[in-house]
Amino acid sequence: MPESKGIPPFKAFIDGVQAAKHADYATAPMAKVAHEDAFAEMRAHILRLYDKVEVTHSFVDENDSIFDCIPIEQQPSLRGVSGPIPKAPDIPTAEPARGGAKEEKKATLIASPLGPDRKDRHGNVMHCPEGTIPMRRITLENMARFPTLKDFFRKGPGEVRPPISSPSGGIMPGVPATHRWAHAYQNVNNGGAHSVISLWDPPIASNQVFSLAQIWVVGGSGSGLQTAECGWQVYPQMYGNTKPVFFIYYTADDYNQTGCYNMTCNAFVHTAGSFTPGMAFNSWSQIGGSQYIVELAYWHTGGRWWLYVNGTSGSNAIGYYPDSVYKGGALTQHATEIDFGGETVGTTTFPPMGSGQFANAGWLKAAFQHSLGYWTPQGGAMIKASLTPVQQWPKCYTAIVQMSGDPWYETLWFGGPGGVC
Repeated sequence: MPESKGIPPFKAFIDGVQAAKHADYATAPMAKVAHEDAFAEMRAHILRLYDKVEVTHSFVDENDSIFDCIPIEQQPSLRGVSGPIPKAPDIPTAEPARGGAKEEKKATLIASPLGPDRKDRHGNVMHCPEGTIPMRRITLENMARFPTLKDFFRKGPGEVRPPISSPSGGIMPGVPATHRWAHAYQNVNNGGAHSVISLWDPPIASNQVFSLAQIWVVGGSGSGLQTAECGWQVYPQMYGNTKPVFFIYYTADDYNQTGCYNMTCNAFVHTAGSFTPGMAFNSWSQIGGSQYIVELAYWHTGGRWWLYVNGTSGSNAIGYYPDSVYKGGALTQHATEIDFGGETVGTTTFPPMGSGQFANAGWLKAAFQHSLGYWTPQGGAMIKASLTPVQQWPKCYTAIVQMSGDPWYETLWFGGPGGVC
């Protein structure tokens, strides 16, 4: 196989990991790795992740992250698993509207960054051969931007799920970076959730960590809280750049010992390559200008939480979290809450959320999620959500829920400039 242009060959990458020393990375830009033992754990994780993996092709995305095409069965979550790759089913969509107003606001569904006709800045085709999937290359430079392997896996410091009623926001003593949200939720037994999310590119300052917009599907409570999550985020520490990235996340124990982003651990099974976790989007909305959107849905069926991007047919599914990652917990049966909105992490100040405009700025200015709904655990047509908005830091971020015309229906406007919250 010819080498991909401008990209370190996969074998050279693995050889470099095997030979790496803590001192080589401890002083690198943005490095935070705590000590030699933490570095050794990171190096061992990468070598386990890529054990016996064969790479057929590589390319880079808009963030300059490297993606390797690997055989589907060699991805970490399928290693040692026998049997055919399951085929995703179509999801039942919402019941068709009968009369009523039509929503006239128009936005552009983001196109897949991948395809046989797409090339990266080096001239490599941004497409994986049949039978392979793209997987973002996890490097020591990436991991060394975190103190420990556990920190690399975490959603972020401190509390990481939107609080429903706590007025303090759940700030943890001794943690310098904390979370803020503007979101809307519904407590309802469900087998998945659906949203169309507007894409933005908020700036992240040096004393800030990330800004995102996402879906949460939630089950259980306390230490047994479990989630399946997806959306976009700008997270320089994780991705080494400031462009919005398609991300997924899960936890099986309230963000304690389980959970990881994208395909950085053996949890998510990637089955198709139209979109891939950890890849940068190549377009985003502009205030007063073009509006770009991505359609996302989780659906639970056949012992799997399938993830769909830009449609609800089986061909739109990109993979799934198997029930096994939830270790017999709530999400092996069904979820009990759906949640939509934005989340930021900062220290002395917090970054903008969404467009940086408050929710009441509305169309062409504020971030939104529309066509919000869920499926019952028994399946059937999608049910329109009935959400409660939460905006605990209105000085920085706000959230408004309103009913719009077909096909937007239940719509969340959210966001704000951040600052000192």
